[in-house]
Amino acid sequence: MHAYKIFLTWPSRIWKGLAMKKEETVDYPIKSAWHAISRMYNQQAAEEGFTTAIGFVLININSKEGTPATKIAPLIGLETRSLTRMLKTMEEKGLIYKQADPIDKRSVRIFLTEQGKRKKEISVQSVKNFNLRVREEISPEELNSFFEVISKIQGVIDQVNAKEERTAVLEK
Repeated sequence: MHAYKIFLTWPSRIWKGLAMKKEETVDYPIKSAWHAISRMYNQQAAEEGFTTAIGFVLININSKEGTPATKIAPLIGLETRSLTRMLKTMEEKGLIYKQADPIDKRSVRIFLTEQGKRKKEISVQSVKNFNLRVREEISPEELNSFFEVISKIQGVIDQVNAKEERTAVLEK
């Protein structure tokens, strides 16, 4: 189990033993902010007839050359089977179409339809608008500090995950 999952599921008696409120943990404000961002994007996407998840997939499909289906899941952090279901839904909604790769016939490329391109542009604009609003409120220095801290936190996560992977291999 990942350290952050263990941490978030600890009973309250353990929290009390740590002399730390959940609001004082590193992961709580990240999770809370991400949920708020996700709700905001979902509300905007729903007004346009799609979801945030579909918007993220659309953003990661090359509008001109298409994108190999196998490359999309890692770009957005989805499991392959979840992406497969989502691509099926997107195809049914007329947002994408699939085509065999001209070079590697075993591979399938995903292309945007005209409607998919319009929804992608809406998604891109939503992300840009939010980031512009953030930059209006937060100084460049504060943003640089934020990105440095997030990068270091990601490094800690990578170390924890690498240790867990090594431990899992040793236990086999």
